[in-house]
Amino acid sequence: QVQLVESGGGSVQAGGSLRLSCATSGTTYSNNCMGWFRQAPGKEREGVAAIYSGGLSTYYTDSVKGRFTISQDNSKNTVYLQMNSLKPEDTAMYYCAADPYRVTCNSPGTWYSEFWTYWGQGTQVTVSS
Repeated sequence: QVQLVESGGGSVQAGGSLRLSCATSGTTYSNNCMGWFRQAPGKEREGVAAIYSGGLSTYYTDSVKGRFTISQDNSKNTVYLQMNSLKPEDTAMYYCAADPYRVTCNSPGTWYSEFWTYWGQGTQVTVSS
């Protein structure tokens, strides 16, 4: 069993920064692909960023490239999402995700929530203009 606990959300003005954390416990998949997703009201959950094997490879959806950075500290079993230059359209509930069979991030399924097994409870990010 895997437990994922997100933290670090909050309310910021446009242009601000936040750093989200995802602490994992139980069975960890630190050498697998780990992901961050977000879901805005009335919208589907979308993939934001993914990291493979502690940082060997990172992946981002186009809308956050150059602004968000995903990283991982295996000694702390924690995945981070540094979010800079935040925009109002980044407002959403942010979730981290893990999956025992996601041994690579380099697949189309990485960006779709239905292909991930374990989820945290989410942390709210609100960006005001």
